[in-house]
Amino acid sequence: MNQIEIGKFIAKCRKEKKLTQAQLAERLNITDRAVSKWETGKSMPDSSVMLELCGLLEITVNELLSGEKIEMESYEQKAEENLIALKRKDENKLGSVIISLLFSAILLIGIIVCLICDIAISGELTWSFIPVGSIVFAWVISFPIVLLRKKGIFVSLVSLSIFIVPYLFLLSNLVNVKEVFSVGSVMAVVSIVFLWIIVAVFSRIEKTRKLFALGIIFLLAIPFVLIINITLSEMIEEPVFDVWDMLSIFELLILAFVSFICDYAKKKGLIK
Repeated sequence: MNQIEIGKFIAKCRKEKKLTQAQLAERLNITDRAVSKWETGKSMPDSSVMLELCGLLEITVNELLSGEKIEMESYEQKAEENLIALKRKDENKLGSVIISLLFSAILLIGIIVCLICDIAISGELTWSFIPVGSIVFAWVISFPIVLLRKKGIFVSLVSLSIFIVPYLFLLSNLVNVKEVFSVGSVMAVVSIVFLWIIVAVFSRIEKTRKLFALGIIFLLAIPFVLIINITLSEMIEEPVFDVWDMLSIFELLILAFVSFICDYAKKKGLIK
């Protein structure tokens, strides 16, 4: 099943029925944002509304899952393909749950080993708080991606935005180095803002223009490099630019240029 194609099919059927997203949502007793997510391929209609949705659009569930109108002679084949696709989707979900549990168990074992080694060596808990804190932070940030894969990227980014500064504050106190928090938190905030800009760019630009979005990101990375260097220069009295910084900016310009050229070529059908 292709969620993008299913979303386009839902939008097409809705427009044929002369319904707006808000009107369709009202009849299904859901939000128009949910309908928007279906039509952009970000999510699938829930099973609780799927039959009602198909009734309103005058299509079958099989056609909905296929993302197209189905001729009678190929109806049975499409039904079998959709059943297989649903089965694979369920298997992938189960696999993600198992992997996430194993991932959590391995990190928990790591925490236990650190605590045991610390007590065995020092007679009390001392240095183990540093790796334990780092492991917990890593779990909070990475677990949504391990469990939800691509859909978990947004959740992980939210977690990173919330917990990075408290983590740096804790780490700074554990290692007794103030610069870890004072410098690290500023760099972290700037980096997180840049990450959110990347998410915004890719979400705004069509999925078929990924190369164009990539080119924009490369260009935006240039002021990001400048901000990082200027900030570090103010905080630790380092030179704003050196040879490596100039080389990095030059490489970003080349990568942006190549991305735009490839996007243009792809748009004109010169490359696939």
